Formats: sequence, structure tokens, C-alpha cells
Amino acid sequence: MNNVTVYCELDEGKIADVSFELLTKGRSLANQLNCKLEAILIGHNLKGYEKMLFPYGVDTLFIADDKRLDPYATLPHTSILVTLFNEEKPQIALMGATTIGRDLGPRVSSALKSGLTADCTELEIGDHEVTRDKKVYKDLLFQIRPAFGGNIIATIINPDCRPQMATVREGVMKKAIFNPLHKGKIVDLDVSKYVDETAFVVKLIERHVEESKVDIKNATVVVAGGFGVGSVENFGLLYELAALIGGEVGASRAAIDAGYVGHERQIGQTGITVRPKLYIACGISGQIQHLSGMLDSSIIISINNDPNAPINKIANYVIQGKVDTVIPKMIKYYKENTK
Repeated sequence: MNNVTVYCELDEGKIADVSFELLTKGRSLANQLNCKLEAILIGHNLKGYEKMLFPYGVDTLFIADDKRLDPYATLPHTSILVTLFNEEKPQIALMGATTIGRDLGPRVSSALKSGLTADCTELEIGDHEVTRDKKVYKDLLFQIRPAFGGNIIATIINPDCRPQMATVREGVMKKAIFNPLHKGKIVDLDVSKYVDETAFVVKLIERHVEESKVDIKNATVVVAGGFGVGSVENFGLLYELAALIGGEVGASRAAIDAGYVGHERQIGQTGITVRPKLYIACGISGQIQHLSGMLDSSIIISINNDPNAPINKIANYVIQGKVDTVIPKMIKYYKENTK
């Protein structure tokens, strides 16, 4: 009762990184609220997964194991979560803002009439006072997310309905082991009591999943371009440099809107959050919407012809000049020094 619950997303035998990120945040929230952290894992052949989850501070792990539950299917997964939430009555329920989370979250919240805040970038615990009614709500979940295209940050609360549900973007929260020796309790769910047979009426015959060819989130080196790169052709220089130094190419929203690169490379509040060892920002002004997606980079190099660009204030090194002049020199000297 009144615990923090995280839905752990499982696909092709692997727990999604965003689930570990949410467990890390969930453990922190549970500590603040002095309650337990619960996790839900749905799929097949789940024995042994607790060894990966308990170190993140999970006190209770609910497992629904049935061959018909893998891979993910909307109806049975929804049925399990709705029934379990009605039984356990968590005060907070979290899941990733992934393809699965964006399908599952709204269905569960609609069935529970709880409401849902989508695509959160931060979660906090706090109190809220309604001045008109002179009423104070204690220990609410502040669900923080960009709004109006990332131009403002909205803080959303749910004072009256439970659970307080939110989906959270991948990469915006750090994942960290709580205690390698932490042990929780496993609760095996009887799937037949949580899912009606009619939920399995649709059977998966064949499944084809094309893996993403872009992996910016896990890259140790990111070469990112902004509107100041100037053209699709100039972005080719960024690809050349990234390939040379073993990195990935990212972009600001301005570069995406200009059509220089595809949306899958967008870094910032409305894109991906990265934490590389080296971040090379090329022609990026450094608006807060972009900075929030790369601020935790270990070393930041800014290449910009504007000495007063906001990104220069947080960069470890600043190279003043045009991208199409500086990048070719970097490529040339790197090749000369690695022969």
C-alpha cells in the first residue's frame, strides 16, 4: 500500500535501460516518502532476473511469467497492471516513455481513472498549497516536463487520484546501484487470475524488429551540430570527424528543424539526453533546451564563431571560428598525429 512502483520493460530478454534509471529514481523517491520500492516484470523465463533488479533497491518484485506474455502485447500487460494496482494501491507508478510505455501507460491510467503525465524529464517530492481552499497537499509527486515545444518547463501534480502516474524519457535520469547486496521479496503472480483468456485472442505469428542504427545515448564521444553548421553538406564534416574518433553525430533542434539531419539525432529537452566523455558542440548557440540534454558531459568543446554564445560559458574549451574551417583542420591534424 502507498508504495512506489516501477514497470520494468523487457524486450527480447533484456531489461530496458530506462527501467534501471527509473528504479534508481524510484528508490530515491521511496526513501523520501519512507515507503517501499516495488517493481513489476512481465514476460517468460524470468528466473534469475531478480539478481539484476534487487541491487537497485527493489523491496518487492512482482513477476508474471507466461510464454504468452512474451513479447509484449497490449491487452494482457494492461490487464495485469490494472488488477495489480487495484490490489496494491501504489501512490506512484512509473514507466519509460518508450514505444511500450506510451502504449501501456495511457491504457492503465484510463482504466484506473488516475491521470498520467507523459514524457517527464524530472520527478520530485514536494508539498502544494491551494490558497483559495487553504488546503495543503503533502508529499505529492511533482511531474516535470517540457511544454509548448520545450519553451517552458511545466510542473504537473495530481493531488486527488492515485496512483500518480508518469512516463519518463530515456536517458534523462542516471542509473546507479543502490546496494549490490540488497535483497527483496519475490511475489509470483498467478497469470490466470490477472488476465482473462480473451486477452490472448490475438496471437503473434512472426515478429520483425529493426534495430536502431543510431546509438547516441551510449556513445562515449558525440559530435553535435546546430543551426550554425549551415548546411547538410557541412554536416558531412561532422560525420567524418565522428567516424574518425569513434563517436556519434547529434544535433540541436534548430538543426533538425532546418532539415540538416533526422529527428533521431536530436539532443535536448525534446530529444535524447547524453552523458559522453567528450562532447564537441559545432555551431550550437546553447539554449537551455539543448543544454539540458548534454550538460553532464565530462568534457565539452565548443566550436563557434560567436564568442558570446551561451554554450561557451559551460564549455571546457572554446574554439572560435567557423565550423567549415575548424572541423577540416581537426580532421587533418588528427590523421597526421595518429599515423
